[in-house]
Amino acid sequence: MSAPYLFSDELNLPSFYAQTIQPFWQHDVTQGKFAGVHALSIAYAYVLHPAAIGSVVISSGRIESMIKYKELVYELYQNGYSVFIHDHRGQGLSGRMTSNGHMGYVACFADYVTDFKIFMEKVVSPNSVHKPKLLCHSMGGTIGALLVLDSAKLFSQVVFFAPMFGIRPALPGWFASLLLALDQGVLRLSGQSVGYFFGQKDYEDNDFTGNERTHSPSRYKVFRDEYNNNPQVQLGGVTGHWLSMAEQAMTNIENCAQAFPIPAIVFQATCDKIVDNTRQTKVARQMANTQLVKVTDAKHEILMEQDPYRQACLTQVLDFFGQT
Repeated sequence: MSAPYLFSDELNLPSFYAQTIQPFWQHDVTQGKFAGVHALSIAYAYVLHPAAIGSVVISSGRIESMIKYKELVYELYQNGYSVFIHDHRGQGLSGRMTSNGHMGYVACFADYVTDFKIFMEKVVSPNSVHKPKLLCHSMGGTIGALLVLDSAKLFSQVVFFAPMFGIRPALPGWFASLLLALDQGVLRLSGQSVGYFFGQKDYEDNDFTGNERTHSPSRYKVFRDEYNNNPQVQLGGVTGHWLSMAEQAMTNIENCAQAFPIPAIVFQATCDKIVDNTRQTKVARQMANTQLVKVTDAKHEILMEQDPYRQACLTQVLDFFGQT
């Protein structure tokens, strides 16, 4: 039987966020930076519970920053965990690698993984007496899976929320390759080395109506308010190079799935329009030590969803983490 875990209340979130979560973040959370691959500045944050029952490391999704996870960090802390998070290179409060900082770019996904290992060595390990648990969302799931496959001993368990094991729209391999080749050809003709993939553009503050992230107006507003109040974390669409590197990374995970080394849960949002659930299901069912949980009617941002979706999943996560 599940423990009586402590979660935020969606209906009262705006006032609770302002009166409790923001002061918690300002007064209790430690923030800093370290040098990642090629000395790029990588931002991080953590909070240490004085009577911690464990440690949780968060791997965030594309366009995301640690400031988007304040509610979750607060809740994990209230339930007894020390919590650690860093902003992946090229987004959030970490360094950008393109002249237009809104472009989603990475030289290769291995750089994300190496940054993560430095974070574990320099920040997490010195501040945790427990073997950490890993919680991932979307692109953070791609990075997290690559890290676990590379360094299995870093974590005891991992939870994936809507992991990016495939991207929508799911195109035939030959057609995707053709589009990427055309994209690179256009860049060469224009004399550019990096540019947006077809149809991609700078960050936009889109209305809640018609959004593909969540059914929760209050959590969506908190997210947009944070990004509007902190424009330095804003990120736009992806470059063709990022897409090419992402496909390589997802293929590597799929090819190694049967050897996945630690216990895992994959939460799948059945109304996801951002990642490819068909490929996600295929990979999750191949992964050793892994349970696939379908969250019926949830959108991509399960951790930003309405309470019935979100709290049921987080209860299962805390039950899972409590097994060790």
